[in-house]
Amino acid sequence: MNTLISALGSGSLVGFTLGLLGGGGSILATPLLLYVVGVAQPHIAIGTGALAVSANAIINFANHAYKGNVRWRCGIVFAGLGVLGALAGSSLGKAMDGSKLVLLFGLLMVVVGVLMLRPRAVQANGPLPVDLKMCVKTAVVALLAGAASGFFGIGGGFLIVPGLILATGMPMINAVGTSLLAVAAFGLATAINYSLSGLVDWTLAAEFITGGVLGGIVGTLVSTRLAAHKNTLNRIFAVMIFVVAAYVIYRSLGVLLTR
Repeated sequence: MNTLISALGSGSLVGFTLGLLGGGGSILATPLLLYVVGVAQPHIAIGTGALAVSANAIINFANHAYKGNVRWRCGIVFAGLGVLGALAGSSLGKAMDGSKLVLLFGLLMVVVGVLMLRPRAVQANGPLPVDLKMCVKTAVVALLAGAASGFFGIGGGFLIVPGLILATGMPMINAVGTSLLAVAAFGLATAINYSLSGLVDWTLAAEFITGGVLGGIVGTLVSTRLAAHKNTLNRIFAVMIFVVAAYVIYRSLGVLLTR
């Protein structure tokens, strides 16, 4: 019963953050599964978290697709290439020592926190010509973003959105909508790869996802009231990421140094 409550609560926090800020909340999935829900093995937390990330992305993607914000052809190609990177990255992550992987995850959280404190708007210069240069750039970005997503079990939207804009020149709103297709595909590929090694807790994932749906509804409703304060909310969330990152690094270093 305690696990059910903590899983629903943790999922609700991730969903609420995603609904409130539009992104970033999935970075909290693995730390919450490890230190709040109490998952003992880092790899199971990452595999289960990847499935939850994919589910959250699918829900948000459906909303953007309904509004016409998705560039389907580009998104399908990007997701297809990125899945190859996600499979390679998740295979590498599975083979790595769990505590070392969590330490790297903590360091990644610091990077994400810095990016949220110093948002840099990537401006699109209009649609780029579909030539060899654009295709190569898109392929490289997709593979790298997919590999990072698979290795850490994260959504990777903070890499995918600017990557899509730089590679294709699409507007920000289309990059956000299209990126969710890639995030869903990368998360699902990572989860499937981990599940083949028995590293996904399906019941826990269902509980976490259920909490995420409920939290997302509340977060979306609240976001309309606090839209004018989004920059402040981003800064508060960045500080929270730094605090969680410090705890993740402290715990993982403690495990590594006691061996």
